[in-house]
Order: sequence, then structure tokens, then C-alpha cells
Amino acid sequence: MSSALASLTSVVVGAKAKHTATVIFLHGLGDSGHGWSFLAEELSTQIPHIKWILPNAPARPITLNAGYAMPGWFDLTGLDKSSLNDEDQKGMLASVSSVNQIIRQEVESGIPANRIIIGGFSQGGVMSLLTGLTSEYKFAGVIACSCWLAMADKMKSMGSDANRKTPILMCHGDADQVVQFQFGEESADRLKSYGYDVEFKKYRGMAHSANPAEVQDIASFIKTRLP
Repeated sequence: MSSALASLTSVVVGAKAKHTATVIFLHGLGDSGHGWSFLAEELSTQIPHIKWILPNAPARPITLNAGYAMPGWFDLTGLDKSSLNDEDQKGMLASVSSVNQIIRQEVESGIPANRIIIGGFSQGGVMSLLTGLTSEYKFAGVIACSCWLAMADKMKSMGSDANRKTPILMCHGDADQVVQFQFGEESADRLKSYGYDVEFKKYRGMAHSANPAEVQDIASFIKTRLP
């Protein structure tokens, strides 16, 4: 793992009441933690005991972006089926290690893993699934928005026993022109076939973004898993 990945910076939105649980939410390609701080701010009044950690991906050359560097959790060659199957597994696993550092710090600071939810959007959603399903920490839940399951063929054997029964919320807009809706739906079906507890939410007319209905579904999931 390169030193650039060893320690991530994060946007942190503190709990508005006594801090008893944490959500770690990972942004998509080319974005930053600030890009999803709206979610933390919007939900902090509904769930004031939650601290939000929004890590910033390091800049890296992205093949899809003609090799120019931009914030990313792993390299992408394209967004069609064959490109997504041509995976930067080394980059993915390095990022998993970096996210696990944040999780470890949170646990060491006194928040047990079963009071932590890991979530993300697009590339960040890919990372939330990978991190959540392979971690030895037992999480309260996993949220994966507008994304797909990476290393899908390996996940049956890679998945840790700790999170075999951990609830997973997957959300996807049916008008997504970036990560096709069917990729998200197929990923949810694959995880269900492996025995995972997956709820898949479809949002009519939603593009590669979030909408109020999705935000409320995320809020409900967090409230249920982290009362």
C-alpha cells in the first residue's frame, strides 16, 4: 500500500447530541467528502447521536479520465460491463485497508463496530460493499448507493463471517446514465444468492444522484440499525 493511501483525510460532522454511533460515508469518483456533507447536515437533526465521517479519496490517475489524476478509490477503465469486470483489485484492496484504518480509530475511540454503518455512493458504494463484507468488524449495516458489487465472483469466499447477516441497503435510480440500473439490481441479486440480507430500493426517474425519497430511506435504515 502506498503512503498516499496510508492515511485518509476526512470531513467530519460531529454528533449534535451524545455521540453513540458513527456513519462512515464514501464519495464517488472525482468528488470529496464535502460533496456528501449535505446528507450529514440534513440528517443530523433526525439522528443527533450520529457522528459522520466523510473520507476524501486520494488523487490518482484514472484511465476513464484519459489518465489524468482525480480523487478516486480505484482506477476505472470504463463504465460498461466489460470495463467494470476489468477491475483494479489492487487499488480497491488498498482503499479497503485505508478505510479500515478509519474504522479501527473509531472503535479504539470507544464506538463499538456494531454501532458503525459504512456507506457510499458510486465508487464509494463499491467500497462500502467491499469493506463491509470483508471486514472482521461486525457492523450495524451497509449502505450502497448507485453502485455495483466488485469482485463479485470472489465475494462468496472473500466475505467474512462477521457480516454474513448484516443488513445491506442498496439504492439505485432507474434513469442512471453513469452506473446502469441493471448493474445495481444484478449486484443485489448476486448478494442475495450468497445469502446476504439485502434490501434493494429503486427510484423512478432518478439519475446518478440522490433524491429526497432516497435520503429518507437512508435515514430510516440508520434509525433502525442505530437507534
